[in-house]
Amino acid sequence: MTNLEACLPADLQGPTTTITRVAAGMSGAGVYRVEVAGQAYVLKVVAESEPIERWRRRVHIHRLAADAGVAPRIVHVDEARRAVVSAFVGGTPFPAVYGDPRTREDVLALLGRTVRRVHEIPLPPDADVLEPRTFLGTIWSALVPGFPVPAFVEGAVARALAEAVPACERPAVLSHNDANPTNVVYDGEHLLFIDWDTAGSNDPFYDLAAIAVFLRMDDATCQRLLAAHDGAPVDALPARFVYNRRLIAVMCGTASLYVARTKGHAGATGQETLESSASLEEFYRQMRSGSISITTPEGQWCFGLALVKASTTL
Repeated sequence: MTNLEACLPADLQGPTTTITRVAAGMSGAGVYRVEVAGQAYVLKVVAESEPIERWRRRVHIHRLAADAGVAPRIVHVDEARRAVVSAFVGGTPFPAVYGDPRTREDVLALLGRTVRRVHEIPLPPDADVLEPRTFLGTIWSALVPGFPVPAFVEGAVARALAEAVPACERPAVLSHNDANPTNVVYDGEHLLFIDWDTAGSNDPFYDLAAIAVFLRMDDATCQRLLAAHDGAPVDALPARFVYNRRLIAVMCGTASLYVARTKGHAGATGQETLESSASLEEFYRQMRSGSISITTPEGQWCFGLALVKASTTL
């Protein structure tokens, strides 16, 4: 029996069980697909160095989300090994159904309502609090020593760190905090969010703004998303939502550049400008054509530049 198989409940262990690594996050957690008798599951194992109380908080939030019908069902928890087994949810990639004009408006409304269901989950009193600007400052400090970046990236980060923060008129909610399209699963009827590692207390506009950035929503589409979330018409985008869009684009772009550096990218050559860097739309088109892969250092670098470029128009 392998160590990974030992993380599974007894009824999922056996000679026909297959375990295949599918991902590894920045936190060092390993994610695996488990197949047993025609059924698929997801095994997530974090490092032993992960503080146990923090891990327990994450598992608790995942349980709350699963009970609310917005996260995959938890099948098994092995606290000693810091392992969680959850149901595998198949279906159509969310960007595909959102990108289809025949289904876009329906899934946009469903997305807004589903985010609202996430935000209606009672916020645990010990939930972690996300401070996006603090995170941006931390990762920027880790990125730049000895690693050249384009001038427009430096300018965007400086503006984001200096910008006045609009008042938040809504109370904090339980936020997924990583609501990008790869973490949204559409099974043909419902939407589920996966990867709850960064979930915690945050401004309710944060998840909505993140989705809007990654799906390149224009202002009118953002208004419809917020209206679906609120259950009422939205006549204008709140200042806090607009602020979050800019901050998230810069923060996630900087994080992607950081990943590129850890993967061995050499940094800027001095030729990169705001105009010459690909837009998010162009980057996504290159990904679909197979001419670039986000799993490579160059892919992470170009994705980071595209996100920072997007921030300048938001």
